[in-house]
Amino acid sequence: MVTRAVRVLREAVVPAALIGLTVLAGVALGRVYAGDLLTWLVTGAAAGSVLVSVAARRLPSWLVAPVSVAAMAGWTLWSLRLAANHAELPGSLLEVTADAARNGIPRLLTAMIPVEPAPDTVLVPVVAAWLAGLAGAEVALRAGRVLLGYLPAAGLYAAALYTVGPNAEPAVGTTVAFVAVAAVGLAAPGNAAPAGGDPAADLAPPVRAAVRLRLAASAALGVALVVGLVALLGPLVAGQVDGRPVDPRRYVEPPQVQSLDENPLIRISGWALHPEQKLLDVSTERDGAPPAPPDAASPAAAPEGEPGAGPATGTGGGVRIRLAVLSDYDGVTWRVGATYRNAGRILPASTPPAHSTVGTVRQQITVAELSGRLLPAVATPREVSGARVAYDPASGTLIRPEGLTPGLRYEVTSAEEHPDSNLLGTANVPAGDEVARVLRVADGVPDPMRRLAAQLAEENGAPYARALAIEQFLAEHYRVAADAPSGHAYPNLGFFLFGPRDGGGQEGTSEQFAAAFAVLGRLSGLPTRVVVGFRAGGQGPVLAGDAYAWPEVLFDGLGWVPFDPLPRPNNEPRPVEEDFRPTPEDPPPSEAPAPTVEPSASPEPVAAPDGPPGRGGLSAPVLIAGGSGGLMLLVGALLLTLLAMRRSLTRSRLVQGDPGRRIAGAWREVTDALRLAGRPVGDDLAATEVAGHARQALADARASVTGGGPTSGGPTSSGPTSSGPTDTAPAVDELAALLNQVGFAPAAATPDQAARAAEVATAYVTTLRAARPWWRRLLWSVHPSPLTRARARRSPR
Repeated sequence: MVTRAVRVLREAVVPAALIGLTVLAGVALGRVYAGDLLTWLVTGAAAGSVLVSVAARRLPSWLVAPVSVAAMAGWTLWSLRLAANHAELPGSLLEVTADAARNGIPRLLTAMIPVEPAPDTVLVPVVAAWLAGLAGAEVALRAGRVLLGYLPAAGLYAAALYTVGPNAEPAVGTTVAFVAVAAVGLAAPGNAAPAGGDPAADLAPPVRAAVRLRLAASAALGVALVVGLVALLGPLVAGQVDGRPVDPRRYVEPPQVQSLDENPLIRISGWALHPEQKLLDVSTERDGAPPAPPDAASPAAAPEGEPGAGPATGTGGGVRIRLAVLSDYDGVTWRVGATYRNAGRILPASTPPAHSTVGTVRQQITVAELSGRLLPAVATPREVSGARVAYDPASGTLIRPEGLTPGLRYEVTSAEEHPDSNLLGTANVPAGDEVARVLRVADGVPDPMRRLAAQLAEENGAPYARALAIEQFLAEHYRVAADAPSGHAYPNLGFFLFGPRDGGGQEGTSEQFAAAFAVLGRLSGLPTRVVVGFRAGGQGPVLAGDAYAWPEVLFDGLGWVPFDPLPRPNNEPRPVEEDFRPTPEDPPPSEAPAPTVEPSASPEPVAAPDGPPGRGGLSAPVLIAGGSGGLMLLVGALLLTLLAMRRSLTRSRLVQGDPGRRIAGAWREVTDALRLAGRPVGDDLAATEVAGHARQALADARASVTGGGPTSGGPTSSGPTSSGPTDTAPAVDELAALLNQVGFAPAAATPDQAARAAEVATAYVTTLRAARPWWRRLLWSVHPSPLTRARARRSPR
C-alpha cells in the first residue's frame, strides 16, 4: 500500500508541475488586471486541461483532443458568464460570447490598466492556458518527454510577459518560481519515461548496463549543453534586466472619437438654435454640499449651477455635466486630442489637488437625442456601469466606442473637486514641459488681441487677478446671441472681440466667450483649456439650450478652476472702445508664445534573445504530434494576432475619422500594397507619380503571372504604359487626385469621396494581391511591414 502511494505521488509530480507552470503564466499576466478573477480562471483552465489528459491516458491519442476541447468549451462559457456578471455587462451569454470572440485581442491590447476582468479580456488568456496545458500534458505524460512538454507553458509565460510589457513591476519572483517548479518536475524520479516503466528492465545484464550507460552519457551531455547555453546567454539576458520592455499596445490603435466629437465646440451654435431639443434625462445624488464661496458673485468661485449664481447645495442641486475637454488649439480649431483606453466599471483614481475638497456625485443618465461617442459625466468619473466605456485619464472624459443610442442608460459616480477659493488670490500657475500643451499659442495671433491681453495683464500681476480681469472684460463688453454663427479661429475671435456692434460683432455664443478667454489667458501666461458640457438641475431633462462651453485655468495645488465669462442677465454691455486702448502710448512688450515642447521619442528596447528550440530523441508519432502541436499553437496565435492587427489597421484607415483622414488612409493602403509586392515608392514622389508607379507594378505583376515578363519601364517608371491594366489601376489616378485635394483643401473632402477612395484602394489591393504567386498571397495578410510603418508615422519626432 505504501509503495503504491509513493508511486502515485511520483506520477503526480509532472502533472502538478504542468499545472503550476501554466498557473504562473496567469499570475504574470494578472499583474495588469484588477482583482484576482483572471488568475482563478486561468488556474481552472490549467488544472482542467491537465487533469482531462491524465484521466484520458488510456484512450487513443487522437481521441484526447476532442474530449479536452469539449471540456474547454464548457469552462470557457462558464468563465465568460462569471466575468460578465463581475463586470455587470448586460446581454445573453450568446451575445457576450460573440462580442468577446470578435474583439478579444484588440480590447485586451487597448484596455486601460488595471484591466477589468470582462468577457473580452479573459477569453484569450483562458483559452490559451487550456491549450497550453493540453499540449504540454500530452507530450510530457503520454510520450514521457517532460522537458519538451514544458515548451507550451514556457511560450504562454513569455506571451504573458510580452503582453504586460512595461506596465507592471518586473516579475522576478514569478520567474524564479517558474524555474523552480520546472526543476522539480524534471528531478522527480520515474517521470521521464513513458508509461511502460524502465525501458531496460527486461534486457540481459550486459545489454542493460550498456543501455543505462548510454542513457547516463546522454543525460550528462544534455546537462552540459544546458550549462553551456546558460553561460553563453546568461550575460546577454542579464544585460536586459534594466532595459524597458516593448509595449505591444503601441501597435494597436486605441478607440477613436468621430470628427463630430473631436471638436464638439462647433455644436454649441446648433444646439442654441434648437434649445428645446431633449438630449438627456438626469437624476443626481450628491453626498454633502460643496463649500460656500466667499464671493458668490464670482463665477470662478461658483463651479455649479447658473453662471455667477454661486454653487448649488444639498442633494439634487444643480450640476455641471462635462462632455469634452479641449486642450489643443492651432489657431483654427480647438480639439480634444485625447487618448482613450477601454476601461471597466472602476476607473483609475487620480490624486486630487492638495488644496481641494472632494465630494461624491452619483448620477443616472439616460440618453435621448444626444449623438456621437462622448459620454457625459460630472468631473471626475470614478465608476461607470450600464455602458462599456473608454477613458482618458489626462482629461477625465469618457467615450462609448459603439456610439450613443437613444435609450442608453448608465450610472456614473464622480469625485467632484472643489478648490479652496481662499487660496486663489495668491495661487501661482505651473510652467514647463508638463503644461506646454495648454500654454501653446499658435502663430498668427491678431495684433489687437495681443494688445488686449497685454493691457488686461499689465495691472494684474497675480495669475488669478489676470484671469478675473479677462473674465470681467468679456462679461461687461459683449452680449450672448443664440443666432451668432459658429467659429473660433483667429479671424472669428477677432471679429467677435473688435468687430462693429451694428455689423454683428461683439456678440456670440458661449463658444466665442470660452475660446476668447482661453486664448487671451494663454497670451497672458495662463494655462487654459475649453470645456464643453451642460448646465443641469439635479433632476429632469437636459435640453439643447443647457449646452454651453466654459474655460478653465490650471493653478498650483488647486487643479483646474472653471471661469464663466458670460454676461450677467439684464446687463447692458459697454462699448469695447471705452476700456480698450488700440494704440497705447507705451505699448508693453508683446508676450512671447509659450514654447512648443515636442515629446522626444522613447528609445526602442532591445528584445531578449530567443532560446534554442527543444530537441527530442524519439521519433514516435505522438512525440512529433505533441511538439508540433505546441509550436503550431504559438505560430498560429502569432499569425492570428498579426491578421487581427492588420485588419484593424485597414478598418481604422478606411472607415474611421473625417473624410480627409480616410482618403489619406486609402492612399496608405495602396503604398503599403506596393511595398508588399516588392515595388516600394519613395517619399519624394508626387501622388501622380506614385499612381503611375502603381499602374506599372500591376501591369508587371499580371504579365509575370501570364508568362509575359515585366513590361518596359522598370521599377522606377512613373508614367502609364500601353500594357497597363484597364480596370482597376487607372482608378488610382482618381485616388491621387483626391489625395491632392485633401492636401490643399482638407475641409473640402466629402464622405462620398472618402467612400470612393476606400473602394478604389480596396479594389487595387485585391487585384495586386491576386496577381502574386500563391505563397506570397498567403503571407500578404500577416506581413508586419504595414504595422511597423504605421507605428513609425505615429511616433513622436
